[in-house]
Amino acid sequence: MSEKTKSIPSLVKDPELVKVRRNQIIQAAMDLFVQKGFHKTTTREIARESGIGIGTLYEYIQSKEDVLYLVCDHIHSEVEQKLDEEMTHGRTGRETLVNSIGDFFRIMDQMQDSVLLIYQEMKSLPNEMLHYVLAKEELITSRFERILERGIEDGSLSLQPGYVKLTAHNIVVLGEMWAFRRWALSRHYSLEEYISHQTALVLHEMKSGR
Repeated sequence: MSEKTKSIPSLVKDPELVKVRRNQIIQAAMDLFVQKGFHKTTTREIARESGIGIGTLYEYIQSKEDVLYLVCDHIHSEVEQKLDEEMTHGRTGRETLVNSIGDFFRIMDQMQDSVLLIYQEMKSLPNEMLHYVLAKEELITSRFERILERGIEDGSLSLQPGYVKLTAHNIVVLGEMWAFRRWALSRHYSLEEYISHQTALVLHEMKSGR
């Protein structure tokens, strides 16, 4: 089990069955949380939507907060998987950064309901679970830190090392902002225009060193 992932106890000892049933629970809960919100959704509704009995549900989780944690962890894992599949590497750190910003923003567009769900509802998690969810967020940010560091090393980006972490966080927030504010931004910009403008802003203080 990754140190970035909390183990949720289950009364069922077959790991494959736990994986299958929890996936059913996660998919059902995601739909309900998006539609109704975490607090207005009951565990009985989650059980019914997932196609299992309420008693069986509690063999795989102990509380509704467990379900919310599993949902948040699943969403972050899906983002990471998509980044692994889609983040495009370039010849230099700068080229990789430009490609990766576009890839990340497009993923945020594809997953906007899920991204909104995490940020609206993760405050309902107990502190320990919230710690793990935020750690997964840091993993995503660290990908951009490594790209920026590569650009500094190969001379294609001019950025003080002390600003690497802040710049990486800024990039992630700009991507998530498309999910948060798309209802307003999309009236003025297409996704590709948004990517182009925000990439230009990120690069503004990082002139090519060559």
